[in-house]
Amino acid sequence: MSRQVKAWIVALIALVALPFVHSDPYHLHLLVLILIWSFAYTSWSIMGRFGLVSLGHGGFLGIGAYVTALLWNDLGISPWLGIPLSMATAGVLALIVAYPCFRFRITGHYFVLVTLALSGIVLQVITATRDYTGGSLGYTPRRAGSSSIVALQFDDKVIWYLIALAVWLAGIVIWHWIDRSMIRHAMEAISEDEDAAAAAGVNVTAEKLKITLISALMTALAGALYCQYQMFISPDTVSGIAVSLQMVFAAIVGGVYVALGPTVGAIITILLAEVLRIGFGTKAVGWDNLVYGVLLVLFIIFLPKGILGSVIDWTKSPPKPPRGHEQETVPVARR
Repeated sequence: MSRQVKAWIVALIALVALPFVHSDPYHLHLLVLILIWSFAYTSWSIMGRFGLVSLGHGGFLGIGAYVTALLWNDLGISPWLGIPLSMATAGVLALIVAYPCFRFRITGHYFVLVTLALSGIVLQVITATRDYTGGSLGYTPRRAGSSSIVALQFDDKVIWYLIALAVWLAGIVIWHWIDRSMIRHAMEAISEDEDAAAAAGVNVTAEKLKITLISALMTALAGALYCQYQMFISPDTVSGIAVSLQMVFAAIVGGVYVALGPTVGAIITILLAEVLRIGFGTKAVGWDNLVYGVLLVLFIIFLPKGILGSVIDWTKSPPKPPRGHEQETVPVARR
């Protein structure tokens, strides 16, 4: 058993035991949010690491949250069935939007604009159908009384922590599975040169659709879990361009090319929002998005691999030789 596997096992044991050792409700609440958003950010990084920059993931997140809640409130469909249906809805929408983009080589900033429009459309639909979704006032899933497994509603934060931990771990496993599969090699070839990848036998459209579908399904699952945990959602918190930018920021700042990078980004975003809320209250509404934007520009310029990616590079870089022991160069005589 390698050291890395042993380290993961020890870390998982510590994470599982954490709520039983330290059960402060507020700290558990923050940990649940960090784990759920880490999963959402990981879903974005699965696309972003291959150059597929999407600003439409706020739409997938909103679909996962609202479809699950609407099916429960209006039709009495349990979230255990509503969540797969919301994921399927997000997956179908992702394929509808992505297929023509990939089929007709809509890439780069044009693809970003298409996904931006998708996120805006979902936000407008949620806001416009206020008779069903509550519009800008938000939406609350119907309470099932006390804790209910059928309704996926639990008063005990320890249960939610373990659920969020399992989902977060599943996201890490999916990330590593893709990293070690042929999908990664195909997508890296596509990101370098689509024509060369196609000439080598790679089905460019199919491979892009695969990675987009996986990312959209994971994002919808994160939205549904966030809705079930918070028991309140609004268009501004689970959909729209602001949420999409938050996902991009967290993944890039943490490290889009490292499995735990989005988790580091989630820790930064959640703690930043809490510090602003506690320190400034309602006066700081919207400040987090301003800070995200400034930091995103700085990280893209100075730390393109993010915090965790840069730290890994620094630890792997060979040490510099001490002064006085540099290799002497022999002067070459000029002719």
